This record gives sequence, structure tokens and C-alpha cells, in this order.
Amino acid sequence: MFQCDCCGLCCMNLKMSELYSDLDRGDGICRYLDVASKLCTIYRNRPDKCNVDKTYEKFYKDKITLEEYYKLNYEVCNRLKSKGDNKCI
Repeated sequence: MFQCDCCGLCCMNLKMSELYSDLDRGDGICRYLDVASKLCTIYRNRPDKCNVDKTYEKFYKDKITLEEYYKLNYEVCNRLKSKGDNKCI
């Protein structure tokens, strides 16, 4: 299982992936993100595409190994964190 630390940065940078354009409130931030707490307001009922493991199963399992998919997700996560702020990029 993917280990998310709930920093909210992926939800603040939706413009990085067309897959999430329907969740973008217009500024790259997910319309369901509580910016103050950095937590999802619909977490228990979030779309499958917002769950790393379910996204892998639905879109990527025939293209890449789970280990490589996790590695790529952690790399993107770490790049967002290395920016040093919580602004959209």
C-alpha cells in the first residue's frame, strides 16, 4: 500500500496531470481540499483516481510494475516537497 503523509501537495498541484482536471477548482487546487488542514473533505468517498493503489489497478497495471509506479509517485511527492512551499507549480 502506498504510504501517503497527507501533506496535500498533490491536491494543490492538479495542473500537473490532465487526469485530475475535473477536480480542479480553476487554480490547480482540488475543489475538495481543505487548504487550511491540507486534508480531503471527501476522503472516505474520494474518486478512485485519488487513491494511488486504485489508480494503479485501473490505469497502469498493464503498463508498469506496482513497485515502479510507487517509485514514480514518491519521486513526484518528493519533488513537490523540495519546492519548499505549498503553492501550485
